[in-house]
Amino acid sequence: MNYPNKKPTNTKQKVASTKSRLGMNLEDDINATNAYYLSEDLAVIYKKPTPIKIVKVDYTRRSAAKIVEAYYNEPSTTDYNGIYKGKYIDFEAKECHSKTSFPFSSIHPHQIKHLERCLDHGGIAFIILRMASFDETYLIKAKDFLDFYKGKSRKSLSYVWIKQHGYLIESNYVKPCNYLQVVDKVFEM
Repeated sequence: MNYPNKKPTNTKQKVASTKSRLGMNLEDDINATNAYYLSEDLAVIYKKPTPIKIVKVDYTRRSAAKIVEAYYNEPSTTDYNGIYKGKYIDFEAKECHSKTSFPFSSIHPHQIKHLERCLDHGGIAFIILRMASFDETYLIKAKDFLDFYKGKSRKSLSYVWIKQHGYLIESNYVKPCNYLQVVDKVFEM
């Protein structure tokens, strides 16, 4: 159909772009799930903003100030933190498109150190890892990840290791990444 601009449409391109948005990306899924948890008063968990230093702002008019130049002020720690059932929760979310492994280069040393510190102080720390090629999302306990990482026998977590040590996270329309269900089981909440 050429309506309304009478230009021919490329139906193959439209199908591909629609299909790629059928499953939202991991961050969108977690944000939607967190909004549900908050609305139901189950948990208070937010995405942490990345600290930036604003260098230049364009004030064309006061109501439309626009940041023109900024840079990262310091490395961010992990993606999300909050409180659930009186316990501090902190986690990193990663999406992996490999069919064989999750490379350690995808998680920064300062993030690993932060997860260690959270564990040292009695917090609940983990990684949510989406293996996009399989449309599977796993919760990996920070302790399990750190034990394997420190062993340095590999430069990645194999998909087999992830399936053996990770906990599959269920999803549905309302909670596209229902990780607290796994937290309850894994951390005996």
